[in-house]
Amino acid sequence: MGLLSLTAGSRVARKFLRDATASEIAEAALVLPLAFMMLLGIYWFGRAFNIYATINHAAREGARAAVAQSCATCGNGDLAPSSVAQVVTNAMQASNVDPTQIQSYVPSNQIFCAGNSQSQCSYVGASSTIAVCTDVQLTPTTSSYPPVCGVSVSFQYPYQFWLPFTSLNQQRFMLKADVQMKGEY
Repeated sequence: MGLLSLTAGSRVARKFLRDATASEIAEAALVLPLAFMMLLGIYWFGRAFNIYATINHAAREGARAAVAQSCATCGNGDLAPSSVAQVVTNAMQASNVDPTQIQSYVPSNQIFCAGNSQSQCSYVGASSTIAVCTDVQLTPTTSSYPPVCGVSVSFQYPYQFWLPFTSLNQQRFMLKADVQMKGEY
């Protein structure tokens, strides 16, 4: 009795598997590539967001170093733009982002504080690609309050997605970092 029921059950199981296997394979052939593309997209967009956060952090560290006072006994001189570029480079290298790919970018809407002969932009870094601008006006010109001046550190970084079967593979996107900080005077 036990052997007979096992044989009948295995025939039913084989028939079920034979009928279900073809439809499951067809469904998997449609769904798996889409799921794989979604997972790749999540990865590459996450990586783009990570690099964007890293370059903004690096620019913020450079701006913070540029506005910080050096020392009270040595005249509180400004940090040299090359030192600011070194701070940016170190912050990027700490996150395993290649600082040699930095490209120059200066926002077109920068206004320098009026009446100051010290206003200038220096292009520093490995290929003179990091813009360090001093005495940048941070408040709008329409404000009734006196202008607030500070430092601006800006650059851009190329990023390229890799998603199979899409046109994104041929495009490079420029991730821009532009950080302004008020001077600590």
